Amino acid sequence: MQLIVNGQTHDVDVESDTPLLWVLRDTLGLIGTKFGCGAAQCGACTVHVDGAPIRSCIVPIEAVAGREITTIEGLAQDGVLHKVQRAWIEHDVPQCGYCQSGMIMAVAALLAEKPRPSDSDIDAAITNICRCGTYQRIRAAIHATAASLMAGRSP
Repeated sequence: MQLIVNGQTHDVDVESDTPLLWVLRDTLGLIGTKFGCGAAQCGACTVHVDGAPIRSCIVPIEAVAGREITTIEGLAQDGVLHKVQRAWIEHDVPQCGYCQSGMIMAVAALLAEKPRPSDSDIDAAITNICRCGTYQRIRAAIHATAASLMAGRSP
């Protein structure tokens, strides 16, 4: 089966019902995407498929073959961190950091769809769980990124 991950094509020899998360981590060695709950509830495993956020722990690779998959490793471009990654650093968002790759991927997808999200937009789209409870810093980073996008500058 062929997967397109972070702009590179990979031929993978695994069962077609293997969850994407395990192919990314165990077959391709992209360990930035984390296993959290295995039931698509926590969001630690969030990646983009054709730009949309998905929970990779429950998606079989047969469902994403030939589609554009982006992981946290592919979010930065040409050595430059993505605007959400920069905001995460500036707002000191991570505490333990375990959920953060999935959280960043979910936020990047939200801002691509709604560059100036309201708090209710954030509540509806960002359902990832942060066990450390950094939700106030997450929200501040989202709003700061949105403001910089609207001002036409990088955060």
